[in-house]
Amino acid sequence: MRKYVAIDIGGTSIKYGLLDEEERLLEHHEIPTEAHQGGAAILKKVAGIVSHYLDKVSLSGVCLSSAGMVDPDKGEIFYAGPQIPNYAGTQFKKELEAQFGIPCEIENDVNCAGLAEVISGSGKGAKIAVCLTVGTGIGGCLVLENQIFHGFSNSACEVGYLHLPDGAFQDVASTTALVHFVAEAHDDDIAEWNGRRIFRELKEGNPFCQQGVDRMVHYLAKGIANICYVINPEVVILGGGIMAQEAILKPKIEEALKAQLVSSIADKTKVTFAQHQNTAGMLGAYYHFKQRYEGRKKAPEHS
Repeated sequence: MRKYVAIDIGGTSIKYGLLDEEERLLEHHEIPTEAHQGGAAILKKVAGIVSHYLDKVSLSGVCLSSAGMVDPDKGEIFYAGPQIPNYAGTQFKKELEAQFGIPCEIENDVNCAGLAEVISGSGKGAKIAVCLTVGTGIGGCLVLENQIFHGFSNSACEVGYLHLPDGAFQDVASTTALVHFVAEAHDDDIAEWNGRRIFRELKEGNPFCQQGVDRMVHYLAKGIANICYVINPEVVILGGGIMAQEAILKPKIEEALKAQLVSSIADKTKVTFAQHQNTAGMLGAYYHFKQRYEGRKKAPEHS
């Protein structure tokens, strides 16, 4: 049975594992990204993971998911924030295929997460789906008929930069924004707060935590509504660590979104929460690899 290594490169950690052709994740692990060391060091870590598996099994493909803006045709990073220095220009596909002689494909991490949710997760079967990951920022993905929509220059659905009245979508509705709000309300250092503590104290009746979550939900609904007016998705899938608080957030978001949308759209737009969580990037990287690899095999040859 064919086996594939799937690697999900995030700003904090690199998740990796081994999958078989029946889409089973046979094992998975996690190591620190050490993003401050830059793109070359990350490429070296990824090559080390591939080499580790090649010592044990025969691999049929290297499936990559990565933070940053990705050109899936060239197999490289073409834009990344300052959190990962010198990441733009990192040519994963070219370098890994040259080193190991194994097919390699790479896609943006949010796109991979969205693809995983639509193919086998909480958005399974949806013809038009938007997936948002809420964390340090807000990432977006549009999946049409099980295919990622990339836009003209591979920059579609960069929704974190959407302009809202009080700032960019991710600057007012992300987990980072929530933590900043709550820490400031308490006159505390931001390092003293995180999403887990905020929801724990919200349940204990902390009014500042309640205000912060309500504020985040308000802005999330505004941003999601704008997306829905343009795309009219069948389902909006919400992911990111904070969305583990589904029991609290789902009714709040549904109510706030209903107030932002006309009824003809609100009544036909489903809000759901990501199912795959920490394995979404690896699964999506595998699905993306299979789509591109199978697509090339089916493409007609040119004489």
